Amino acid sequence: MKMMIKFQNPIEPFNSMVRNGTAGPIISKIMDELKPESVYFTARDGCRGGVMIVDLNDASEIPKYAEPFFLNFNSTVEFHPCMSPGDLVKADLDTLGKKWG
Repeated sequence: MKMMIKFQNPIEPFNSMVRNGTAGPIISKIMDELKPESVYFTARDGCRGGVMIVDLNDASEIPKYAEPFFLNFNSTVEFHPCMSPGDLVKADLDTLGKKWG
């Protein structure tokens, strides 16, 4: 299942890690391990963060994606299932609309 993962790093310890040169190598190590389909780094709510798209086969994989951010940066991490246009077609919204609308 496609999953959008949003992560947000608090100002500290991230500022200290940027200053001492450890933030970049840790991010590289995490990305090398997780191999997301795509990842974008951006500011979120005034903090550093980003969004990744990954393909999860099982809910047991969630810690694999969350723990590196929790343990290294004290990040908050959110998981959101998402669909491709083909997935949305398979959902058969017309039938659901007739049934529930």
